[in-house]
Amino acid sequence: MAIITFLSDFGESDHYVAAVKAKILSINPGIQIVDLSHQVTSCDIAHAAYVLKAIFRDFPERTVHLIAVNSAGQPDDKYIAIELEGHYFIGTDNGLFGLISDQEASFKVDINSINPISTTFPEKQIFAPAAAKLASGAALQDLGTALDDYKRMLGRHLKANKKQIVGNVIRVDSYGNLITNIDKTTFDILSKNKGYTIIFGRENSRRVYSNVNQVDAGDIFIIFNDQGLMEIGINQGLASELLGLDYDSPVTINFDE
Repeated sequence: MAIITFLSDFGESDHYVAAVKAKILSINPGIQIVDLSHQVTSCDIAHAAYVLKAIFRDFPERTVHLIAVNSAGQPDDKYIAIELEGHYFIGTDNGLFGLISDQEASFKVDINSINPISTTFPEKQIFAPAAAKLASGAALQDLGTALDDYKRMLGRHLKANKKQIVGNVIRVDSYGNLITNIDKTTFDILSKNKGYTIIFGRENSRRVYSNVNQVDAGDIFIIFNDQGLMEIGINQGLASELLGLDYDSPVTINFDE
């Protein structure tokens, strides 16, 4: 069954989500539409990229991912479709796609270059038909004029050596947990046979837990989450507020000599 995932900053109180879905289903009623989230903070490309990067590889290859976040973009932003890591992505060329993978897209097209239209609702009038066609078996190159490149924002990258890892908070989730860009693979390699101190704000810790329930309510925990990223939280509490940390706050791991 053809799958289209749908990620947006529309919220749930208006008709926008349903309008995009209706357009897709009017073209092919057999398509399965999976909602990733419609609660992305308005125009927050970093938030959208985090959600999309966290989940897209769990879907079968050739899944179509429709992204409707900051779709208005800038005046020169194109509406594009790309093939990346065996998946298809459709949205505004606003830099988001560069944040979800370090790989280069194998093919990219301008989906509003053949019979271009002007619309205040590109998600419905441009993205949805392109997504439906791709999910129904159309070739990507048939959707528009090929592009040489697309905009790519650069995310925060780790700084790591034998003495230290320096990372940042890349997402504060709905529980107030602080998700960092410190990955378990790097940590395991550099911490082998070494003690360490994890420093965040005014706090520090010398232990990584395997599960949140290993600490009492109100206590700080540090785990590696399902994505393999270091996560700092407070059991049954809002770590971001209680620790005074937010997006981009630094997290440092010092290794014992």
